[in-house]
Amino acid sequence: MTLTIGVDVGGTKVAGGVVDGAGRVLVQVRRDTPAEDVGKTRDVIIEVVGELANGRTIEAVGIGAAGWINAGRSTVLFAPNLAWRNEPLRDYVSAAVNLPVIVENDGNVAAWAEFRHGAARDADDSMVMLTIGTGVGGGIVLGGELVRGANGIAGELGHMLTVPDGHRCGCGRLGCIEQYASGSALVRFARASARQEPHRAGALLELADGEAEAITGPMVTAAAKGGDPVSAEAFAQVGRWLGASLADLAQILDPQVLIVGGGVIDAGDLLMGPTRRSFTEALAQRSRLPVAEIRSAELGNTAGVIGAADLARRI
Repeated sequence: MTLTIGVDVGGTKVAGGVVDGAGRVLVQVRRDTPAEDVGKTRDVIIEVVGELANGRTIEAVGIGAAGWINAGRSTVLFAPNLAWRNEPLRDYVSAAVNLPVIVENDGNVAAWAEFRHGAARDADDSMVMLTIGTGVGGGIVLGGELVRGANGIAGELGHMLTVPDGHRCGCGRLGCIEQYASGSALVRFARASARQEPHRAGALLELADGEAEAITGPMVTAAAKGGDPVSAEAFAQVGRWLGASLADLAQILDPQVLIVGGGVIDAGDLLMGPTRRSFTEALAQRSRLPVAEIRSAELGNTAGVIGAADLARRI
């Protein structure tokens, strides 16, 4: 049985795991990320790999990083939540652990994991995944391969234009889907409605001690599951925008499967119901043609580790 190591590097944690060829995580390690110190972050990654490799025969290491990775899968060009700027991460880690290393964007590795071992494992050609968290990320697989673009930084799906002259996005544009279908957007919708109609947001405001500005994403999910109408409507708004964007992706790329991942999918049909309805309405004229099925991601927090480890097998 051949083994590889996957490492998922985010702004707050470094998670690593030993993964077999079937996508099973055999053992895991987790450390806090010293995000403001380049050297310490590298050292934590090396420490995690070393611990996981100890006593095991490891073929290669895959690292998923929250940032833009160059076409050679060697350098972190820019990481918004880490101190990396043109960081030659692959070569540094490879020299330290004496193993082949590959570096890839965290959205891409999560998408690859779902394609190979998760919700789209029955697809043999194509898949598009949108990851709904604080922002919106994702990845594209066409012809059985990740779409990386000429410079390695394709697949920034959260920055598709959704509302011309809409809310300002962190990328500098106005109206990106990230501002309408993310966890942050969910909270913004819920807070606005709770301020305007507090009599309809009783359960939600109770969780927030009566303060609309104290509302969080988990509160909206909990209140919506309990029947709070304002919370349910916030999910419906997110689902409407999300479904419309998935319809655009279906029209452009015609994938076999569309996957929705990220923490917000814990809400289940509160999100996926409005998403599927919006998607169907947007593609009304394609009703006689094949169209991708929308599915929820399956691998959760292990997707980054599994996807990075699986990509490492392909070095």
